[in-house]
Amino acid sequence: MGNYTITTLGTATELLDLPFDKPLEEWNDPRLVQVPRGISRHVVRFIRAHNQIYAIKEATERYVMREHHLLRELALASVPVVDAFGTVVDRSDHEGHRLDGLLITKHLPYSLPYRSLFTERSLPDLRSRLLDALAQLFVRLHLTGFFWGDCSLSNTLFRRDAGALAAYLVDAETGESHPQLSRGQRWHDLTIATENIAGELMDLQAGGYLSADDDPIETAQGLQPRYDQLWAELTDDEIYPTTESYRIEERVRRLNSLGFDVSEIGIRTEDAGSKLRFETHIVEPGHHQRRVYALTGLRVQENQARQILSDLARFRAKWIEGVEHDIPEDLAARKWLDEKFYGVLSMVPPELRRRLPDAELFWEIAEHRWLMSEQLGRDVGRQAAVEDYVKTVLSKLPDASVRVLTDPITEELPVIRE
Repeated sequence: MGNYTITTLGTATELLDLPFDKPLEEWNDPRLVQVPRGISRHVVRFIRAHNQIYAIKEATERYVMREHHLLRELALASVPVVDAFGTVVDRSDHEGHRLDGLLITKHLPYSLPYRSLFTERSLPDLRSRLLDALAQLFVRLHLTGFFWGDCSLSNTLFRRDAGALAAYLVDAETGESHPQLSRGQRWHDLTIATENIAGELMDLQAGGYLSADDDPIETAQGLQPRYDQLWAELTDDEIYPTTESYRIEERVRRLNSLGFDVSEIGIRTEDAGSKLRFETHIVEPGHHQRRVYALTGLRVQENQARQILSDLARFRAKWIEGVEHDIPEDLAARKWLDEKFYGVLSMVPPELRRRLPDAELFWEIAEHRWLMSEQLGRDVGRQAAVEDYVKTVLSKLPDASVRVLTDPITEELPVIRE
């Protein structure tokens, strides 16, 4: 038997009997599973243990420890990344030969690599939504001082988010953490990303998943202006006449609408007090998510949170109209959660409900009801909308659970490298 040292964030007894004394490529365990995944330069395998999926990547110990540290650092800064769970180092086989280290991360539920987005049920204007999600992710990374260094669609996972996409960093191996990034560092990061994305879109086009009329290079170049617009909105100083101080509140509201909170505001007078300079020092993402969690206890994506808050506001307004007196927001939230949110979800067959996250499923049903009502010129009602959605949409979606290889000896797992 070989040697190893495993360090995890939390109890990991379910992983202790894995064959850590063998190269990852040679693992042959009944708990190995396949999930949709991107391309990696390293050997990566997935293990299901106690209803949790773990991704295990093999690399040199230096890179394993470095990437684990960077992922934890980004998570603490509220950047959307995969959850770093542990490391395995000081590995050797039964003959004493040294083996590379292992990085263990938790698989992100309901996430998809970019190729799956193009080959499965597609969102309208998918390429634009991909770039919007990447621009958001880049801005959040750069605000923390993180230089990605090798951004690509393959190094990113995506989650559906109420008609949009949310992007998560998967591979931080080439990243660097700095107190602050210069303009040149940020632009260099985006240049690398644009080149990589263009190449990946060319591969999709060669495979028949993009129209021959689409220009992958032109599409990839759309990342930079999206990033620049969001970066400027979040970080640029503004100067207002002292008579227009109300515009500071307007700016804060715009930042909130983008999903960011301003945690510090700097205001100073200029030109003998005739002007005000408004400076945004620190912005924190997740404005709507935090609000939804405080009201309902639901942990959802940012765009889903916006939709929930809008629906909750309509629910409360209708209740106030009916009783003709004010209703506290927290009371309305509890009633909305019981009667509407879980009321709708309870109408979905249990065996189909797990195909989408609860918040995404609720939003899709609401959208389906609206479309049906538009077509028929009347409100079709909750029951009819749920039944039609289940029949025409949800039943045709792939199961979100992974496929377990119960007999890995007879079915070889693919080993994917660049």
